[in-house]
Amino acid sequence: MSLVSIASLAESLPTFLESADYSAITLIADNHTYRHCYPLLKPLLPKHTVIRIKAGEEQKNLTTCEQIWHALTRANTDRHALVLNLGGGVIGDMGGFCAATYKRGIAFAQLPTTLLAQVDASVGGKLGIDFQGLKNHIGVFQLPDAVLIDPAFLKTLPERELRSGFAEIIKHCLIADASMWDTVRVRDLDEQNWPALIKHSVAVKEKIVTEDPREKNVRKTLNFGHTLGHAVETYFLNGTDKRGRLLHGEAIAVGMITEAYIACQKKMIDESLLSQIEEYLFAVYGQVRILPADIEPILTLTLQDKKNRGNQVRMALLDGPGHCAYDVPVTATDMRRAIAFYTGVE
Repeated sequence: MSLVSIASLAESLPTFLESADYSAITLIADNHTYRHCYPLLKPLLPKHTVIRIKAGEEQKNLTTCEQIWHALTRANTDRHALVLNLGGGVIGDMGGFCAATYKRGIAFAQLPTTLLAQVDASVGGKLGIDFQGLKNHIGVFQLPDAVLIDPAFLKTLPERELRSGFAEIIKHCLIADASMWDTVRVRDLDEQNWPALIKHSVAVKEKIVTEDPREKNVRKTLNFGHTLGHAVETYFLNGTDKRGRLLHGEAIAVGMITEAYIACQKKMIDESLLSQIEEYLFAVYGQVRILPADIEPILTLTLQDKKNRGNQVRMALLDGPGHCAYDVPVTATDMRRAIAFYTGVE
């Protein structure tokens, strides 16, 4: 596994940089992290180059990758250089992908600045970009040299971004730690202990990834809520109506409610746990307005899910409190009923 540090960057970054002899350092940031986070980091870095890109999921594509590769090439970056990815999931996924493919792979480290990236996207070595409207459709597995997590960056985030990252914390509790779920679900968003929850989520994900680094079996449990969640996220990202795009965690909250319903229908969890999940996630995230006309396009998008086998949708579904099964076959009818449950039009 990569070095994972949860500490002030003033402590962790110099120690990490002294541990290896990198020929050059390039930092990748978006407009937001360049403005709000890079000033905190700049005094800690030796001579370096900065690649600055536009912010947003819509930038996570091959065109932006070409810009990054071109900048690395123009700077004569060799195979002994280091890329530092300063940002949320988009920067971590795309910056890591660019580093992992440039000259067949150069070193990179993740410096996650959002709660979502700190508890999920930066850990585990899954890298990728969106392609033709499909989320994370092109990518590789490659571990970073380090993941340096500084909870102080959370102070730069608006509440909506914190809420988005919280969805992955909830997921980790539901699939791996029932007692932590019982702790989390009785607290409002502003009452959560973020440093403790970051540490817990990183430990859950590291354990699973160490056992199954290439997502052949148990790592698939980390996708609970993500089959329908990713489909809903993609649909709203590509949509043209006035409802706007959803943040990742907002869509995953939809996915966890609907997929918990499917698990309940399959007798994998009881109605009590389903009610806990539904009530808490609606309280934190509200309800996304999904119209009848949205349902079939969303179901079509689930056919592109990476867990599928052939044309059969396979889900990670809760199998009791704190446990999760994977590769569970799910039908379109199952998913339609789950969306009807979510929207309240059963």
